[in-house]
Amino acid sequence: MPQIQSASRTSDNQDYLIKARVLDVQAYDNPYQRLISCIELAEINASFAMEELKDTTELPLP
Repeated sequence: MPQIQSASRTSDNQDYLIKARVLDVQAYDNPYQRLISCIELAEINASFAMEELKDTTELPLP
């Protein structure tokens, strides 16, 4: 799924964090529907970024 930029397993209440970039909320439904059709999930929580303040992968870390 090209919309998915990263996926991480977490130690928080959510088991996984998936970062996807889509044009709008309606475009979110395509990867969401594909994901839930492939994997059995007990619960899904979603949130959306309203504005990107900083996003970098620059190294080395300070």
